[in-house]
Formats: sequence, C-alpha cells, structure tokens
Amino acid sequence: MKTLCLLASILTMIGCSHSNEVSNKDVTKEHTTTNSTTVVKNNSNQAAAPKQINSQSYSINDLKAQVNNVEGQKTAERSASTIPRKQSTLLNVVLIKQNPELRYGCEVTSLAMVLNYAGVKTNKMDLYRRIQKDPDPLIKSARGDILRWGNPADGFVGDMTGRRAGYAVFDRPMIALINQKLPGRAVNLTNQPFDKVLAHVSAGYPVVVWTTGDYRLPDRWEGWYHGSQFIKTPLDLHAVVLVGYDTNNVYLNDPLSGRKQVRVNKQQFIRSWKALQSRAVSYK
Repeated sequence: MKTLCLLASILTMIGCSHSNEVSNKDVTKEHTTTNSTTVVKNNSNQAAAPKQINSQSYSINDLKAQVNNVEGQKTAERSASTIPRKQSTLLNVVLIKQNPELRYGCEVTSLAMVLNYAGVKTNKMDLYRRIQKDPDPLIKSARGDILRWGNPADGFVGDMTGRRAGYAVFDRPMIALINQKLPGRAVNLTNQPFDKVLAHVSAGYPVVVWTTGDYRLPDRWEGWYHGSQFIKTPLDLHAVVLVGYDTNNVYLNDPLSGRKQVRVNKQQFIRSWKALQSRAVSYK
C-alpha cells in the first residue's frame, strides 16, 4: 500500500524545488536547486494533447525504481542527521581571562582553555605569539571611518594587546594553530549543524565558538576594504568556549567577562552563532 501511494504521488507530481539561503556578514549566498519531473497520462475522454517538448514516458518499473530511490535517500538523510549524543553534559574546563594582557584576544584565550583541557602545556601569550597575523595596517578617513584593514580569515587583524586598534581572527588560522599543538587533530566544525557541535562536546571535547559579547544578534556592523575585497563584519564579535548543554541551555566559559559555565538560552545562542557564520573549532 505504501508503494502504491508513492507511485500515485509521482504520477501527479508536477515539480519539486528546494531553496536554501544563508545570510552572514558581508556575503549573502543563495543556492537554489530545482528538479522537475512531468509524467503524461493518456485519457480517452480528453482531446489529444498538443505535441510535447522534452516529454518522457515512464514504465511501471521506472516508477518503482524512483520510489525505491526516494525511500533510500530519505533513509540516508535520517542516518546523516541523527547524531548520537547525551541529553546533557558539562565539561570542567579551566577558565582563563583575556585581560589585562590581551584586550582583543578572546579567540586565542578561548583556545588556550581548550588546549589545556586536552593536556597541552600552553597559555594565551604563547598562542598570541604563534597565531597568524594579517599585517595590513588600519587606514581611516578624516572622519574616523575605517577605509582599509586586514582580513580575519587570513590572520588576526590589528593589535591583540589593545595598545593599538585590534579586531579578530576567524577559524582557519585557529585550525592551523591547533595543528601546531596537536598535529593532525584539529577539527573545523564551521558551517556544520549545531547538533554536530553539541555531539562533539558530548564526546568530551570543548569547542571554541564565535558569538557576540552579549550572545545576541550582532548590531554594530562595520565595513572596510582588504585589497579589492570588501569586508562587512560586526564589531561586537566575540569568541567563547562551549563546555556543556542541556535541553534548553548551553554553558560557556567566557574569557572577557571572566565567568565560568555561563548559562545561556540555547536558541538565543544558536541565532547569534549563525549570524557569525557558524564558526566553531576544536580537536579530536
């Protein structure tokens, strides 16, 4: 009966389209995939249909094969999306504060917490010296607007210590730094489903995640040129360590506030995390 119902659905299906749009920072990426299948049926009570262009008829075996293929794809999707993890967990990760030495050093300070949990003998100042830097200087207009600066995807932008203006670094330089300390063990969870990030924590690995200072949607946007590339990014960007979760909350070690295992509403945090392009790095 299930197969007959699916066959009936295929016979009456005009088309299927799927659209996925992700908007983050300066780039709005839109990817649309459209698949359309048309099945023409003969009806003796209707006038002959006009000549069809690119029409294709199907036998009952063809339709059964399509049904089996669709069912197989659904099974694969369920398997891929089901990530075993505990209902809740909380890792006892040491808290390290970024201040006073690293005013803009939330990323490397968060990474120092993660690496210490992994048993690596390091500290925030060691990682500060080792992280890749983008050397492009800050250039402002007469009114104080940022005209040109570095790209945080290439290395830390500005001065992490705060003696001069500083900004941030993104996931790729952090992954390179993890591999320096734990060769071949870096894990980039950027752009993965948040359930996969939680599964990594469930397996016993804290994760550096990018969010905002108050774990809400960013509201302080700035933009500048890096070569010919225009970079638009929030100034209230922040990085913390995801150390646990339960049904409704996540728990964070925050290097700026100096608070350990801060409880934050899970859905609120996910929205801020996605707005920062779903960046997350760890080790295995």
